Amino acid sequence: MSMKERREFLKDNIRQQIDFSRTAQSQGYAPPPVEKPVPEDATRIELPREDGWSTFKSVSLVEAILNRKSRRDPTTGDLSLLELSFLLYATQGVTRKELPYHAFRVVPSAGCRHALETYVIALQVEGLEEAVYRYLPLSHELIVTATCRDMENRVAQAVLGQTFAGRSAAVFFWTTVPERMEWRYAEAAHKVIALDAGHVCQNLYLAGETAECGICAIAAYDQQLSDALVGVDGGEEFVIYAATVSKR
Repeated sequence: MSMKERREFLKDNIRQQIDFSRTAQSQGYAPPPVEKPVPEDATRIELPREDGWSTFKSVSLVEAILNRKSRRDPTTGDLSLLELSFLLYATQGVTRKELPYHAFRVVPSAGCRHALETYVIALQVEGLEEAVYRYLPLSHELIVTATCRDMENRVAQAVLGQTFAGRSAAVFFWTTVPERMEWRYAEAAHKVIALDAGHVCQNLYLAGETAECGICAIAAYDQQLSDALVGVDGGEEFVIYAATVSKR
């Protein structure tokens, strides 16, 4: 495929080529769940709620926008569970539930489909063992999905040798479950999934300014190693974006 042919993905011509009467939604199929099922034997970790977020440094939106930049410095200490809770809510928090079809969140998503899942690699987070966690936005909780040795090196390898990632306090990996978006938009789903990921990461940057955290988005990663690290199949769910979080 040539460079010019690849550019076509950025355009929205696909929308005029789809027969939307044939989508799963139009055919009357039930939408995929708004959140991945939680294993019955999973241990849920309740995250602190917004009562404690008022203790963070007061930063205006203007300040947050002007000060926003990618920060790759190693963490200067542990990330608190309260800070992690805020960053998770700021990126995928649910503001209103209309189950089973919709869960409105703090970030926009095409058709309110929210085809992303959030995994956190906790490296230096107070109260959390070094492990892979999945965020449950509907209940604002975490569950452990995997533990392994030498997490620092595994993270660095997953992001193509970017060693600063392994020296951060936490790494966010966002995966996509494409079926959630395809149910409504068919072949037009894939571009808007990528756009949604951008909305989420920008919220992380701005929230990081309030929580005095350094954020660095990562778009270059080894697909197979990243999928294996967070424990997804690479087909029905796969990593689409990542970002590091450090204390500063």
